[in-house]
Amino acid sequence: MLPADTKPFYHRLSHTLLALGILTIAIYFGQDILVPLAMAGLLAVLLRPVEEWLIRRGVNKLVAISLALLLAFIVLAGLTALLSMQLADFMDDWPKLKQNINDFYYKTRRWIRNEYSLSYREQQKYLQQAQSQTLSSLQGPDALGAITGPLGTLLLLPIYVFLLLYYRAMLLHFVVTLFTEEHTERVREVLGQIKSIIQSYMVGLLIETASVAVLNILGLLVLGVQYAVLIGVMAAILNLVPYIGGLVATVLAVAITFINHPEPEMLLGVVGVFLVVQFIDNNMLVPLIVGSKVRINALVSIVGVLVGGALAGVSGMFLSIPAIAMLKVIFDRVDGLNAWGVLLGDQTPEEEQNKLLKIARLRRKIAKRNS
Repeated sequence: MLPADTKPFYHRLSHTLLALGILTIAIYFGQDILVPLAMAGLLAVLLRPVEEWLIRRGVNKLVAISLALLLAFIVLAGLTALLSMQLADFMDDWPKLKQNINDFYYKTRRWIRNEYSLSYREQQKYLQQAQSQTLSSLQGPDALGAITGPLGTLLLLPIYVFLLLYYRAMLLHFVVTLFTEEHTERVREVLGQIKSIIQSYMVGLLIETASVAVLNILGLLVLGVQYAVLIGVMAAILNLVPYIGGLVATVLAVAITFINHPEPEMLLGVVGVFLVVQFIDNNMLVPLIVGSKVRINALVSIVGVLVGGALAGVSGMFLSIPAIAMLKVIFDRVDGLNAWGVLLGDQTPEEEQNKLLKIARLRRKIAKRNS
């Protein structure tokens, strides 16, 4: 492990909290730059094995990186085409959907009038106020940024990925040279473990997402729900946001199903399908595919997702788990920060004690060999 600081505990604790505070502030104010870079970093780690495989077969580095990016683009384009075809079918039924929405709208207005004694004229007044506020917000100076921001990120993302892959060795060397020479091997080991964990996590996440999409689609097809592929794939993508994404996906699926199948039994069936899929995902897929890569307890995961959302929106939610996993790797291997690693992990005190005993025995063996 990296050596501990000999300063008092309260001094080290204050420095750790100050560093975490500065990092949080930097993420909040620099999210427009840091979030795309972080997303590109995850994609670069995911595409690194493809680039490495091509280089081992004699492909030039620039060509290998370009081909890896091309493969990612083809996969993304195929997924987009699939969703576009489903959306096209969805829009073909727009007259029918519009009629169902109008029927629901008038039934809702009638229910509000009967339950809350709110006349149609008063309801219309509230609706007009809400519409005017929405239009004014869309016409404000931040509207253009809200539209062009994601577009700019999509354009910059492949450039960032390309440059991160191309300058990977230089960036790793920069991190290593930040520490003294005696810590070089340990720093390289930590960097290697971070890369391994993030790479395994991203691959596991893709496998989990594909599995959830297939289960969603099969369940919805059995029920005879229209646009089962569209709903299933969108729900699987939303499920990438831990904990919160699954709830949003269920609400969205029920809303889309309600437009075409307002029968209560159909809606309950859709909820049942998503509950079963979530149960399989949380108790089988995540522990088997993803949980073995990232050992983080549920409490820290939920708090991390909420903090990530507060700092950087949906992107922050998605990035929170790999960020916490990287912090845990660092905390576990730096004396003085081990307690933070215990806080983030999911091991019981007994498991942690056994782990420490194994490490102590290994150190004694190494010390005997060196002596």
